[in-house]
Amino acid sequence: MVGDVLQELNIQDFAIVDNLQLELEPGFNVLTGETGAGKSILIDAVALLLGGRADTTAVRAGAERARIEGRFWLSEAHQAQLAPLLEREALEYDGPELWLSREVRASGRSVARINGVLVAVSVLRELAEGLVDIHGQSEHLSLLRVREHLNLLDRFGELEPLRADVATVARQLQAARQELAALREGVQLRAQRIEMLRFQVQEIEAAAPEPGETEALEAELNRLVNAEQLNTVTANLILRLAEGVEEAPAVLDLLGQAQRDLHGLVRIDPTLESSATLLDEVGYQLEEVARALREYLAQVEFSAKRLTHVEARLALLRQLERKYGGDLLRVLAHARQAATELAGLERSDERIAELVAEEAVLVTQLGALAAELSARRQAAAQQLAASVEAELQDLRMEGARFGVAFALQADSDGVPLAAPTAQERWALSSGMETQAPVTVERAACDTTGMDQVEFLIAPNVGEGLKPLHKIASGGETARLMLALKAVLARADHTPTLIFDEIDQGIGGRVGNVVGAKLWRLTGAAEAQTTQHQVLCITHLPQLAGFGDVHYQVVKQVVNGRTVTQVVRLDETARLQELAQMLGTQGEAATQGAQELLAHAARI
Repeated sequence: MVGDVLQELNIQDFAIVDNLQLELEPGFNVLTGETGAGKSILIDAVALLLGGRADTTAVRAGAERARIEGRFWLSEAHQAQLAPLLEREALEYDGPELWLSREVRASGRSVARINGVLVAVSVLRELAEGLVDIHGQSEHLSLLRVREHLNLLDRFGELEPLRADVATVARQLQAARQELAALREGVQLRAQRIEMLRFQVQEIEAAAPEPGETEALEAELNRLVNAEQLNTVTANLILRLAEGVEEAPAVLDLLGQAQRDLHGLVRIDPTLESSATLLDEVGYQLEEVARALREYLAQVEFSAKRLTHVEARLALLRQLERKYGGDLLRVLAHARQAATELAGLERSDERIAELVAEEAVLVTQLGALAAELSARRQAAAQQLAASVEAELQDLRMEGARFGVAFALQADSDGVPLAAPTAQERWALSSGMETQAPVTVERAACDTTGMDQVEFLIAPNVGEGLKPLHKIASGGETARLMLALKAVLARADHTPTLIFDEIDQGIGGRVGNVVGAKLWRLTGAAEAQTTQHQVLCITHLPQLAGFGDVHYQVVKQVVNGRTVTQVVRLDETARLQELAQMLGTQGEAATQGAQELLAHAARI
């Protein structure tokens, strides 16, 4: 599969379509058919799929719901563009196929899905904006979204590397200004913060806590408090184990006698050897216990002074833990963080001076880059205007004019301009033209530069230039958009372009021109890296002859119900359809259709 395409369109119970599955191809797809056959219904279905307004009257009579599905094949580059949106909405997608669906119920409820997962219609619309343009329905036309004009102009002028440089410096300036504002904000608050942090660091450093110290002191405190009991009981244990008392001999003495007796029995019956060995081991272990108890008893000593010290130290450590964390590890971590922040605050005046100097350098750099970008944009815009007007001449829109409005926003913190500049200027094929007498000395500048850009058009002679989104709809608009698309083919990344009503008001000769331009949008003529899939509904055989694939839309009556069907035409059926569209009969009609196809093949 080459490029990004709409592979499949499924329509169920929509208007007079009962069940339609349309498999589309890359390149130029042409749809023809008699008036009223339902060609525009297909466009309405796609518009609904892209997030258009739902209308319950579109549900086929007698059906519970209308359902539209679209299967898209996306390149890795386009998948990467959609990834942030899909991640934001927690939608799983492993490419390359992407399914969009829309369902409208007779009750009025509308449902949208992406890869089978329910989403808000606004999310579906946002995702679909970058997939399909419908020329003939302005709400689905990317060229009418002003925010896209700057991107298109930069791609047309191959200015993206310079724009990336502007963005880098703009982000550096933004970061420096944010840090500077934070440092300047509230000198008194900063002084209070320094005082508080210094106290905290000194308090913790003076205490000099060590990890695990609290637990060790708690164990020692427990021994000191119970020193008398530990001493008495340990001494008694030693007596009973090793020394004995009047009323009872020592355990070790009794065990020694038992060992002697058992070893005597072993001499009589060797099978008792293992028992004697075990008893010897018990004796060794008891002797070790007695030795350990004597060592412990020698260490047990009550010290009131030590008790007081341990209690005071524990009280201090527990106080620190309550103030700065649940344990000494958190206390020590807080001390490190506070010391780091303190060091930064104590050198804030020095840092402010550094940032002021850095800001001045960055503003100068950004101003120079933004000015260069703006100048190159204006040159590209004049070239764009000339190219679009030339395309419009080919499309018999003589006298139509195109321009690009450039506006600056005054900002005292913006980048300085080399000389006061008009707030609004228009880039025309004849050159730059000032529109607003107000001048700007410093202009707002962000990661896109300092220009606010909008495309302008005057479709007819004597009309003034107007914003693109304010022009009337219909065939004239479709031809205007075709001219723009033809010029911006490499700059426009929308994969699928749908043209409706583009042949209104034009004859066969212009139809040839329009057909050739639509075919060239696919990139086949020049092996463009940016290729579009084009779908066109037309009544002109001259235009239809340029299609790579030809579909016929027919309306039939099935079981007493009118239905719309779409048929992919083979070579013979296509000749018949073109001949019928030419309005001639017999051999002359077939020959005329063959000539149309031959002419298209030579382009």
